[in-house]
Amino acid sequence: MDLRRLSHVVVLAEELHFVRAAERVHLSQPAFSRSIQTIEAELGLRLFERGERGVSDVRPTPAGLFVIEGARKLLFDARCLRRNIDLYRDVELGDASFGTGPFPAVMLMPRVLAELRREHPKVGLRVEESNWKQLLERLRAEAIEFFVSDTTELPRDASLTVRMLAPHPVDFFARAGHPLVGRPCTFEEVWDYGLASATPPEVMKNQLTALLGTQVSDSSFLALECDNFAIPRAVALTTDTVLAATRALVSADTASGALALLDILDRPSLIVQPGIVSLTGRAPSPMAQKAMECVERVARELAGVAGAAVSQA
Repeated sequence: MDLRRLSHVVVLAEELHFVRAAERVHLSQPAFSRSIQTIEAELGLRLFERGERGVSDVRPTPAGLFVIEGARKLLFDARCLRRNIDLYRDVELGDASFGTGPFPAVMLMPRVLAELRREHPKVGLRVEESNWKQLLERLRAEAIEFFVSDTTELPRDASLTVRMLAPHPVDFFARAGHPLVGRPCTFEEVWDYGLASATPPEVMKNQLTALLGTQVSDSSFLALECDNFAIPRAVALTTDTVLAATRALVSADTASGALALLDILDRPSLIVQPGIVSLTGRAPSPMAQKAMECVERVARELAGVAGAAVSQA
């Protein structure tokens, strides 16, 4: 079966327009039409219904839908095989591209990337930092091999494989000398000073809404939301804004006394549940596999440190 013609079938299914599909694969419209007609003849199936104008009203037939689904899998496997053959031929681990959410970017990536660079100095690493929705788009587009992010809102999808990492509770921290430091307080008092955090998932917003009731504004949920964690951290260190974070994220600041853990009497129980997300059925490149193993190892070590800190608190 001709993979090139199968790719034309998939492109036409996505564009639903012969001219646009032909332009996308850099063929003339007549040549593209002949390619579709040829594979339909080979299979003995009509894959697309043509409209009256022939090029502007195209939709897959039931047989076409069946073939398109299988074609996508074949083309995906072919790309994976081609990549792995290239790596095998070159006797190299290959470069790796992956993504990270804001919490793992601070908690895990400095150690992970340092270890990978020490062990494999000739390998190239490309890391994208963003929220899980954008990272998922990049993963499905095969622009990255995996990403590490909070999985609380990640859709349960058979096309995704998730390797869960240790969960981390969210605590609340304020700068040294803050009016709330050194005494018990309520979450309402914390809220009055303004809360800064990476963008929280909906489940966290719902928990805080239930706790605070009418005080929550739909238009501006937190005082500061930013997926670059360095920004809310810097604001909390220099203002009375309270920082929502895991203990591992601010361990250096709490050790130095720059930030202090608040004693909140009605502290909400919020959890960050990170995981490693990849495409089901796609074998990772050797370097991506080593990177995922490194992420898991560092996450286990940090979970042990965080657990010891909690037991001592």
